Amino acid sequence: MSSPDVPGAIDRATDPAADPGARSGTSQVDTNPYRGLLPDLPAYACTNCGHWQRWPAPGPQVCPVCADVRNALPEHGFEFVTDKQADELVTGFWRPAPVDGVTEFGTEPRFGLDSRGWVIESDIGLVGFECAPWYTADMLAELRRMADAHGGFPVLASSHVHGYGALWQLQQELEPRVVCVNVHDLTWTKAFRVTWPADDVLALAPDLTLHRTGGHFAGHSVLHDSRRGILFCGDSLKVDLSPDGEPVALSAHKAFHAQIPLSHGELREMLAVVAELDFEVVATPFEMVPGVTTDHVVHLVQRLLSGPPDAAPVALDEL
Repeated sequence: MSSPDVPGAIDRATDPAADPGARSGTSQVDTNPYRGLLPDLPAYACTNCGHWQRWPAPGPQVCPVCADVRNALPEHGFEFVTDKQADELVTGFWRPAPVDGVTEFGTEPRFGLDSRGWVIESDIGLVGFECAPWYTADMLAELRRMADAHGGFPVLASSHVHGYGALWQLQQELEPRVVCVNVHDLTWTKAFRVTWPADDVLALAPDLTLHRTGGHFAGHSVLHDSRRGILFCGDSLKVDLSPDGEPVALSAHKAFHAQIPLSHGELREMLAVVAELDFEVVATPFEMVPGVTTDHVVHLVQRLLSGPPDAAPVALDEL
């Protein structure tokens, strides 16, 4: 695995996250890296999965995420909504996550895959990882208030396309200087502009490091919060919960809906990354779950490597 890139260790003149004035949005008249670099086309969201596309009117005919093997096709055909229609369909919420220093943003009722946006307090300001399906005016106002209180919002990143949500909207509205996904997953990013394509390892902020695990997608990446002991695991794991919200089983998939397992080579690549990271909490694009640890995940992957590929959940008490 390659050595980590560390934004804070390079020349501040070229580091997009290093200028406090840029983080607060006060040092330049126009700090938005999105403007003028992508076509000014309407945004449309797939009602089945929530994936946003920019497309000429009257809109797209097919959602590439739903058409991919890793997602389910809509039973009654594709339907797309505009940003104004999405704003009328949902209300937003935010609440403290189970671990201090992290805030969860989401919408209700369920829209698309119903992803969550995690906003993490760091030494350089707020770091956003994954995104909600849409951000209402109240949600955006809260994010701006938080950014003012915590030194700006310099970094926005995601594990893979199933966690993007309305990432394009946050880039447009909040103007983070760094928008980061893995270089292997750029094909899914036509709705926004990636300003920092990540390789295998990238330190987004002190104690917040992005690691490529591959597997589910070629560029699938996890974010390790070493200060809080959290693995923002994307879809490298699926956690089954009891009715009271306790974790009861773990599984890993190439494609959850089709129940396609990861190959042994993909599992070995994932194990080499995750075994080196200490955590006691995992956060998928949909929930944060205390009580799932490094040992649980290592034992899951070792078990999956011991026989034919399998996507079935394994009880946590067997790990």
